[in-house]
Amino acid sequence: MLTLKKTPLHEEHKRSNAKLVDFAGFEMPVQYQGIIAEHNSVRKNAGIFDVSHMGEFIVSGKESIEYLNHMVPNDIKKIEQPWKGLYTQLCNEHGGTIDDLIIYRLEEDFLVVVNASNIDKDWNWFNNRKSNSNVNLKNISDHTSLLALQGPKSSEILSNVLKVKSEDLELHKYFEIKRYNSLLIARTGYTGEDGFEIFIQDSSNAVSLWQEFLKLGVTPCGLGARDTLRLEAAYPLYGHELDDETSPLEAGLGWSIKLDKKSDFIGKQILTNQKQSGLKKKIVCLKINDKVIARQGHKVCLKDGSEIGIVCSGSQGITVGFPIATAYVPPSHSEINNELFINIREKLVPVTVVKRPFYTRQQN
Repeated sequence: MLTLKKTPLHEEHKRSNAKLVDFAGFEMPVQYQGIIAEHNSVRKNAGIFDVSHMGEFIVSGKESIEYLNHMVPNDIKKIEQPWKGLYTQLCNEHGGTIDDLIIYRLEEDFLVVVNASNIDKDWNWFNNRKSNSNVNLKNISDHTSLLALQGPKSSEILSNVLKVKSEDLELHKYFEIKRYNSLLIARTGYTGEDGFEIFIQDSSNAVSLWQEFLKLGVTPCGLGARDTLRLEAAYPLYGHELDDETSPLEAGLGWSIKLDKKSDFIGKQILTNQKQSGLKKKIVCLKINDKVIARQGHKVCLKDGSEIGIVCSGSQGITVGFPIATAYVPPSHSEINNELFINIREKLVPVTVVKRPFYTRQQN
C-alpha cells in the first residue's frame, strides 16, 4: 500500500478540520469550510494555501544561463539581474509540454519551481540533458515548504506578519522575488489575484508562519478553491490544459515563447513550424449556457453531434456566476461568440466561446 507524503503543515490541516485527499502522492487539503467560501475569501480579502508539495530545484554554475536557455522556450537572459523571475515551460523534442514552471534568479543561482506531479520526471529531464560540469543541479523539494498568500489584502497582511511597512516589501512587480531573513518571497500566484509565494527552508517556521496568518483572520484554503480560482483566471494546469502532446502555443502561451532568442532550445523547430503553418488545435474558454458542470474528457460537438474537441477543465464560475470550461477545438471553431455544444451525460449542452480569461481582477 502506497504511503502518502505529508507536508510539515499536515497536523495544522487536521486541526482545522480539512478534508484531506491524495494529490500527486501527497495527503493534501482539498477544502476546509468549503470551496465557495474559500474562493470568495481570496477574491475579496485573502486566503492562505499550503503548496509545499510543489518541487524546487537549484541551478548554479558559470554556464547556468546558457543551460537554462537551452532547456526552456522563454528567454532566461531577461532575468540576468538578481531577484527577478519568469514563467516558462519544459518542451520535448516534438514541441509538447513536459511541465510549466517558474524560474527565479537569486544572488547567483536560479530557483526552478515545478509542479508536484512532475518532480521526478522534471528532475530526470534536467539531469539527462546536463552535459556541462559548469552547471550544478540540486533538488531541494523535500526540504522546502511553500505558502501562497493570495487576495487583495495580501500585501497589507504580509507586511503585518513581517513587521515592515507595506511599501517596504520592495516586491512591486509581478515575478519579483526578495529575501527576508530566512524567507524567500515572490510576488506571484495562481489565483488571478495579487499575492505572494513564500519559500521556507525550516519546516518549524512554516508552522509558526501559517499560524500567524490564521491569527490575523486569513482564510485557510484548499486545492478545490485553488482550482476554481485558477480556472476563472484561465491559468493552465498540467494534466488538463497542458501535457506531453500539447504545445505551449496551442495552450495560448505564445507570449512566453521566444522563438527569436539567440539560443537554440528543445522543441524550437516544431514550435517554429506551428507558428508558421498554423495550429491544429487551440485552447478556448467556454461559457456553459446551462446549470450543469462540464468535466475533463467531455466531448465538444457541433449542433449535429459531430465531435470536434475535448474539455480540459470545468467548474462552476463562482465569481463570474455561470459554469465555465476550457477546451481544445480546431482554430476554425475558436472565434469569440461561436456557439458550440458539450456532450454531458448524452445531452448536448449549448456553450459559447468567450474571451480569455473568464475573470480579471480590478487594478487599484
